[in-house]
Amino acid sequence: MAAQALSLLREVSRLEAPLEELRALQSVLQSVPLSELREQAAELRLGPLFSLLNENHREQTTLCVSILERLLQALEPVHMARNLRVDLQRGLTHPNDSVKILTLSQVGRIVENSDAVTEILNNAELLKQIVYCIGGENLSVAKALIVEISSVSPESLNYCTTSGLVTQLLRELTGEDVLVRATCIEMVTSLAYTHHGRQYLAQEGVIDQISNIIVGADSDPFSSFYLPGFVKFFGNLAIMDSPQQICERYPVFVEKVFEMTESQDPTMIGVAVDTIGILGSNVEGKQVLQKTGTRFERLLMRMGYQAKNASTELKIRCLDAISSLFYLPAEQQTDDLLRMTESWFSSLSRDPMELFRGISNQPFFELHCAALKVFTAIANQPWAQKLMFNSPGFVEYVMDRSVEHDRASKDAKYELVKALANSKTIAEIFGNPNYLRLRTYLSEGPYYVKPISTTAVEGAE
Repeated sequence: MAAQALSLLREVSRLEAPLEELRALQSVLQSVPLSELREQAAELRLGPLFSLLNENHREQTTLCVSILERLLQALEPVHMARNLRVDLQRGLTHPNDSVKILTLSQVGRIVENSDAVTEILNNAELLKQIVYCIGGENLSVAKALIVEISSVSPESLNYCTTSGLVTQLLRELTGEDVLVRATCIEMVTSLAYTHHGRQYLAQEGVIDQISNIIVGADSDPFSSFYLPGFVKFFGNLAIMDSPQQICERYPVFVEKVFEMTESQDPTMIGVAVDTIGILGSNVEGKQVLQKTGTRFERLLMRMGYQAKNASTELKIRCLDAISSLFYLPAEQQTDDLLRMTESWFSSLSRDPMELFRGISNQPFFELHCAALKVFTAIANQPWAQKLMFNSPGFVEYVMDRSVEHDRASKDAKYELVKALANSKTIAEIFGNPNYLRLRTYLSEGPYYVKPISTTAVEGAE
């Protein structure tokens, strides 16, 4: 099949109006596996197909786009960056949107590949041209690509700002169209993942503007469209920079997160819970939350309630956030922090161990795994080990392999056993016999099945 496709491709390159051959090639390519095309990548001469795009013939253009979509997938991004630069540049300025989108998606593949993107970054002229070509587009693909290019390095961000593209994106972020605003904040959040991106956003006053929009959201009936994205932005910003600095400088962010956990809207609660999980994923963030005192205790109680009573999706998000909040690496465990996590745990519910045991016994493996993850998060903390040891039947439950039937659950149980077995305090708290059982479980691996012993019957053949 691949040989037939190559033969038709050669045929197309020889003819001036190869409509029949293009139809046949498109049809053949639908049944050629991508792996076969990749093996023939060196033989794929795509220049003629790109040339045919330049003729003003609608069916021919449609066929070429469809064929190129398939064939370009078989090429490595580095190969495209080196050998198809001129064709891709032309595609970016093509009058037909389907050609532009095809080209933009391939430039996207190049930008995402660390080896291929250096080919572009080492060629200032080409980078500039790509940026300016994209500049004329209002396609969301083009905007996302600009953010990807801007994120690569300070130099690439500079090209994108000089061209006015990033400025345009930021204008839309603070503009009147709430749906556009919601899309833009996702892109700006991607830019904030890089140090140079965060610096730029701070210098341009964008972070202050986002904070001001959150302040004004109370009086905006349409704020539910963009507020979740704005809050996520600050959550990510806090964890990448300094939770304390961000929360002190932008108190409205913390205020809004607490407020959202009390919302009746599951979307708002979900975003708030995710954000609390991100914020509390490191020690500095945990301490910021601790400073809010009884307010955070009430929030934990609500999270415990939602983990038991909300929809399955929101339950899982609450459990993931709880795991993130309570995890303390052994080297960061101080008496104060251990007292803090123990106190937090008791705020979740009247009997948190029973709460999570109950969730882990439900017949949905996602919930089962999420509850096991909570136990794993606290498994290396002595107060939690004592709770586990004193919780009737818990040690047996941990050792019992018959509880888990699917691979994900077996993996989750194994992580819990590993966290317990590797703790320095476990032998003392669980006792040596249980410690040895944990070590045996660990050495047997997650999928071990106990052999069924067969007893020989005397006189049997």
